Amino acid sequence: MILSRYERMVARRYLLPGKGEGFIFLVASISLVAVALGVAALIIVMSVMNGFRAELFDKIVGLNGHAVVQGYGGRLEDWRTILRDVKNTEGVTDATALIEQPLLTTFNGRVEAILARGMSVEDILKNETLKGKTVAGDLKALSADEDKVAIGSRLAQNLGVRVGQSVTIINPAGRTTPFGTVPREISYEVAAIFEVGVYDYDKAFVIMPIERAQLLMLMGNEIGMIEIKTENPDKVNEILAPLLPKLENKGQIVDWKSMNASLFEALAVERVAMFVVLSIIVLVAVFNILSSLIMLVRAKTRDIAILRTMGASRKSLLKIFMTVGLLIGSSGIVLGMILGAIFLYFRQSVVNFIQFVTGQNLWDPSIRFLTELPSRTDPIEVLAICGLALLFSFLATLYPALKAASTDPVQVLRYE
Repeated sequence: MILSRYERMVARRYLLPGKGEGFIFLVASISLVAVALGVAALIIVMSVMNGFRAELFDKIVGLNGHAVVQGYGGRLEDWRTILRDVKNTEGVTDATALIEQPLLTTFNGRVEAILARGMSVEDILKNETLKGKTVAGDLKALSADEDKVAIGSRLAQNLGVRVGQSVTIINPAGRTTPFGTVPREISYEVAAIFEVGVYDYDKAFVIMPIERAQLLMLMGNEIGMIEIKTENPDKVNEILAPLLPKLENKGQIVDWKSMNASLFEALAVERVAMFVVLSIIVLVAVFNILSSLIMLVRAKTRDIAILRTMGASRKSLLKIFMTVGLLIGSSGIVLGMILGAIFLYFRQSVVNFIQFVTGQNLWDPSIRFLTELPSRTDPIEVLAICGLALLFSFLATLYPALKAASTDPVQVLRYE
């Protein structure tokens, strides 16, 4: 929308408060702030929702892979042949032999339920989710020849154990004796403590070399599953389809969508719901622009009539008032983007401050899964939010602008 010189001058004049127009300016300022807060709220919430999904996906899939080949009965025979077939499948980037089983651990009389996870030492060291997440000790201390384990930070806290001390892991499904089943108990030195940032993992995971896991769980030379990572997680079923005939009567493939379906579906539904609700907030804010422009048109009725008698066209008046409304809306959008960016940058500090002031734990990791408030801003999504707010602002200017353009100067100036 290109404005002439006098149209720009009039629009600029109407944006600034004139004599006796302080209230109109106040309403326009409130409109700008309301749009800014609405846009900022949308950007913040959508970024946090994206961050939730991305962090959960990275950490859950980072430890569980994009899919797993599970053996029937929890045991995978001839797993080396299957592992070779998996690694040779086009689109597969990595495959790891794995044993995973819920067990119990004790330390100084404290008992905790755990998820024991056996992996080769090489796979433990190259795991992206564990890399750089060690808070005490060293993963390199793990050895196939020694009874050493790495445990999650929350589990270490609950047990009160430190690096160098030993915990006892209990396998209730021990050996059968004439007196019944005797649980298998083995002491392991804690070689490292890690914190991946997902509460459930940090609270339960115990990672050990696969050879020690086979011994603990009486699995001989068998394993429980093979973890698979692919080039494209969204096409994991298509990538692994050639493996199905080779796994007949041996095992089944379960992808990440099936393993975490309820969690990611809930996040997707919540994300859409939050976008719709907060879009209504932006719409309500835009109604303030509508009301301020209507008041401006009523206050400037005489000026509009004079402009019409001086030769201003209806189109010019339409453009002037639409420009005023769009400038208020676009200024609010820019301010909202700035506020959103500032909040997201200091998001964890804001959460900590509110917790300090209220005395309430707003971010309980046992409920929220993650230890910190995540954020991941999608530029395309931000553009969509700004476009939506600009569209609402444009629609809000139509009625006042049309009302101004339809002003009859004869009727207004008849008694002047």
